[in-house]
Order: sequence, then structure tokens, then C-alpha cells
Amino acid sequence: MPEFRAPTGTRDVLPPESARWARLIALFATLAEQAGYGLVVSPMFEDIGVFERVGESTDIVRKEMYDFQDKGDRHLALRPEGTASVVRAFIEHHPATPWKTYYVAPSFRYERPQAGRYRQHHQLGAEAIGTDDPGVDVEIITLLDRVYRAVGLRQRTLRLNSIGDATSRPAYIIALREHFGAHHDALSEQSKVTLRANPLRVLDSKRPEDASVIATAPRTIDYLSDEAAAHFDRVQSGLKAVDVPFVIDPLLVRGLDYYARTTFEFASDALDSAQNAIGGGGRYDGLAEQLGGSPTPGIGFGAGIERILLACDAEGVFGAPDSTVDVWVIDTTGGEQALALTHELRAAGVSADRSFDGRSMKSQMKAADRSGARIAVIVGSDELASSTVTVRDLRHTGAEGEPGQQAIPRQEVIDYVRKSL
Repeated sequence: MPEFRAPTGTRDVLPPESARWARLIALFATLAEQAGYGLVVSPMFEDIGVFERVGESTDIVRKEMYDFQDKGDRHLALRPEGTASVVRAFIEHHPATPWKTYYVAPSFRYERPQAGRYRQHHQLGAEAIGTDDPGVDVEIITLLDRVYRAVGLRQRTLRLNSIGDATSRPAYIIALREHFGAHHDALSEQSKVTLRANPLRVLDSKRPEDASVIATAPRTIDYLSDEAAAHFDRVQSGLKAVDVPFVIDPLLVRGLDYYARTTFEFASDALDSAQNAIGGGGRYDGLAEQLGGSPTPGIGFGAGIERILLACDAEGVFGAPDSTVDVWVIDTTGGEQALALTHELRAAGVSADRSFDGRSMKSQMKAADRSGARIAVIVGSDELASSTVTVRDLRHTGAEGEPGQQAIPRQEVIDYVRKSL
């Protein structure tokens, strides 16, 4: 039989690393719900047309989508990002606005695997649909900033820009075409192709040969309409009011065609500059209309779990837990006492585990030590006869260098353990 392995560009997340994922997801959900955002769960796949609206000039649509024909001959695609599905759900279900939602979901892109980026990666995201108030831009950015603060990331930079609105964008596109056209021979072959489809996408190139041409490109903020400029000013003043520092990056456009006005990206200063983006987003005021709905403004962000945790590792924060449980029950009398004790401990809100298969005391103690548990609750023949248990502290030693332990009446063990923890 062949030995099967996870497909290229994917990986298994196992304990105790998975416990860190669970803590991050729970933390994000708590912060989102504190801000009035509710969980939305959308399908992993959609009609390919939903994601084509992300932008036909982007690599996501042109090269990276996993698309297929199903048995009903429908052309579908696995979700490459979260926003388009949420906007489709908004159009379909007509919730009251502003509709504030968050999600935690896998996304799929056929791209070269790299640090913190996989062909199946996992995103935390939030969307606020139905208002173009600059205060919502500030709220969305602040929510993501609070996530980074909560996990202990300090070496981060928020890059902020406005790429204008329908009034100001045409003039800027013309200026970009003229600039890149004048330096056409210096561009990479990929950017020459992108230029024909959408000059804005050239600004998103990370290829070294494009860097000098992009650095001298016209700046979006020099072409903003009065309305777009006023909106951007209010976003900046709002971020200053809530003490979220930022730098203006006039070349930041993000990687999707639907963005308008506010765009932003957080970078980890602890990671290599080529792979340091840990989350970002922006306004997508025209996306609902492109998906067949009424014109509806919106703003949101996506942040990869893998990339966030990579930044945490680089800063030495938010590590995986040392233990999976607090208490390990050791029973050498047949297992019935272990069954009862673990059940009682769990019912009392204490994480507890045990060994199986009638193992020896020595083997069970080794398992307790490997688990990282703080306390062992031991039942042997003597304890069973006297209706007691021995509670041993596995993390601290007594005066003689031996683990501290105490005999406790069986009926008092739950209260004793809870106080000890």
C-alpha cells in the first residue's frame, strides 16, 4: 500500500500547536463580538463567477483558483479569499445594515508554498457592509490591531493609503499608464502583461526588476477627489484618536481589484521584508454591484492564521501551551477509579486525563510527566482501602527535592485540586 502524505502546499496542525490555533480563534471571536460583529459561515466553494469579481487582472483569478466542474456540470471554485462570499451572502439574504460579520475559514490558492503561506491557508476576517462612514474604516482597522496587541505582537507597522473613488480613479489610471508605458522595457514580463489589464496591479508587484519603476510611479493621494481626500483625512484623524499608529504608503493598493478608497496592511517588522504581511484589507464600495446587488459600500480585512503565528514565533510571544491538561489520574486498581475521577474533575471544570490498557505505575507516571500536567491524582490499593487519594505536585518539589504529595479523603479531592490549581 502507498504511504499517503498531505498534499503539497498543505499541512497537518497537531497538538499542542493546534491548541494555539484554538486560543487565537477564540480570542479573535471575543474581540469581534465585543465590537458587535456576528459569526458568518459561508460555503467553501461558490459559483466561479463570485470569485471572478475579485479581479480578472489578479493572479488569484488568472492563475491561483482551484476551479472544477461538478457532477451537475456547474463551474465552481474553492474559496480563494473571504470577502466575495460574504458580500454574496449579503445580497442573497438582505440583512439590515450596517451588517457587521466575522469569519474563520480556510482559503485555497494554487501558488508556490512559502513561509506562512500554504495552498490551503486559514483566515480570520471581518466585514462591515452598508455604510461608508470613515468611522467604520477606523473600527475595522482597530479591531485587527487589537488582535495583534492581544497576542503580544509589538514589532508591527500599519501601512495606510487611499486609492481614490470612481471620480478620481480614471485620471490616476491614465497617469499610471503613461508612467509605466514610458518605462515599459524596464518592467518584468509579468508586469507587462498586468499593465495591459490593470495598471494598478503593477504597483502590487514584489518582483525586484519592477521596484525602481514602481518607486517613481505617480502617487494615489495626489489624484484624490475632494470627497475621497476628506474621507481619508477622517480615517487618519480617527486612528490618531484611538492611538493606532500608522504610516502613509502612497503605493499601497493591495492585491485585489475590488478595493476603493481606504486600503491598509499590517507588516511584521520581525519577519523578512519579502514575507512580512500579516493581514490587511480595505474598502470595496463597488463589489456588491458587481455581484448583482444594489450599490452598497463595505470594508473588511483578512489575516492569515499561519502568518500571524509565524510573527508570534519571531517575537517569542503567544507560544503553544506546555500542557494539554492540568490533572493526570493514575489508577493501579483496575481503572474504575480513574474513570470516575476524570469524569468528576471534568464536570467540575478541571481538565483531566488518564492512562488506559492497565499500565504499570511507572508507565502511568511517565505519561503524566509527558502530558505536562501540574498535578497527579494517584489511586493504588492502599488508597482504595482507606478511601483516600494521593495528590502529587508534578511541577514543584519539597524540602528533600522530592515531589510534594499529600493524602486526601476521596470525597474532598475535587475541592482540593481546584484550590491547588
